[in-house]
Amino acid sequence: MKLNNKRTVLVGLAFLSICAFWQMYDNVVPLILTKTFHLNESFSGAIMAADNVLALFLLPFFGTLSDRTSSRLGKRTPYILAGTAAAVVLLNILPLLDNAYYESPSPGKMAAFVILLGLLLIAMGTYRSPAVALMPDVTPKPLRSRANAIINLMGAVGGIIYLAVAAVMYPNSKVLGMEHVNYQPLFLVVSVIMIVSIAVMFATIREPQLAAENQALEARHPEWNLAEDDGSGNELLPQNVRRSLIFLLASIALWFIGYNGITTWFTTYVDQVMGQGLGGASTCLLIATGGAIISYIPIGHLAHRIGRKKTIMTGIILLAACFLGGFFLTTAFHSINAVMFIVFALVGFAWAAINVNSLPMVVEMCRGSDIGKFTGYYYTASMAAQVVTPILAGFLMRNISYKVLFPYAACFVALSFVTMTQVRHGDAAPEAKGGLEAFEDMDD
Repeated sequence: MKLNNKRTVLVGLAFLSICAFWQMYDNVVPLILTKTFHLNESFSGAIMAADNVLALFLLPFFGTLSDRTSSRLGKRTPYILAGTAAAVVLLNILPLLDNAYYESPSPGKMAAFVILLGLLLIAMGTYRSPAVALMPDVTPKPLRSRANAIINLMGAVGGIIYLAVAAVMYPNSKVLGMEHVNYQPLFLVVSVIMIVSIAVMFATIREPQLAAENQALEARHPEWNLAEDDGSGNELLPQNVRRSLIFLLASIALWFIGYNGITTWFTTYVDQVMGQGLGGASTCLLIATGGAIISYIPIGHLAHRIGRKKTIMTGIILLAACFLGGFFLTTAFHSINAVMFIVFALVGFAWAAINVNSLPMVVEMCRGSDIGKFTGYYYTASMAAQVVTPILAGFLMRNISYKVLFPYAACFVALSFVTMTQVRHGDAAPEAKGGLEAFEDMDD
């Protein structure tokens, strides 16, 4: 049994398009809200947080709904196509309203922009879970960590493509000093990236056929299936598996609380504690992202060798240690230094070790017919953490000290180690060698 790398890359085009969109959304929409509509940080922050709040409801709902969908295009593809089409249309109306408000401000135009933004977030929420669930639909359980490494890499590529396009189209020399920037061309280019990505995926991935082949393969390996059927087609997890799932979801929430606390507040922290500007903080976060990107594929191989749980727990130990190291480095020094860059590179490696393997462990515990629902569980845990941690970390920093940020993050990551010790299921068990040397040779 070998992982089909080419097919996994093509499946990952859906995630590439999603990440290109979110990179643009996070970078551009706050600028529009504050510079065109002149909303203060509280209002613009609340609007920007709406995507995480909506995700708590939309992602599990549409993940489960796609599980129950039956069409000639498959379970996931209809949602990917419809969601992308709606998002592209709404996306290109946003800059029109932005430009129109700048030319002639009115409360109606502002309200229309916010409403349209909400509809756009709903459109994106309709197909994120189905798009992510497509990979495990067409990938055998033991190979999903390696496949998820490729999917994560595709998402990173999507973000990089957007950043490169934005850098070329809107260099500082062009926009510096401008009272208003027209983002219509950028939105159009991102729309093209999304359309082309999904078109290529649709033209090359035959979901019904590939899903059927994968189901047939997994039917020949009942030892892969931890869930049971109650006789009426409903999911029935044994009590010990359900316990593992609960602890795994708790672990996901805990490490996201720690990690996203740092990514949300680090630039402010560096300014307050070290007196450093945006550039140094951004470089640290960029190095962490780069460290994660170059680690995805090696981490997939490592998980194949030592198991997903051990890989995750190794990542947890390293991440907590790096956050404690970050505390001492940022409080002992008054400038960003090379040691901090090394620590943040290790943060990226640690986060890749955790992130690549957590979703495969969740969907390992379900039957193939419930992958969308379990993908929704994963996103509920991670998105809930991302809603909570900016508020909680911000409260502690304001009321105790800004220096609490790194110990806060290290503490929650360490707690995820404790909960992970209670997870007994979700690791891919390699076949015993004899017939097929199933998992020893997965090269192209």
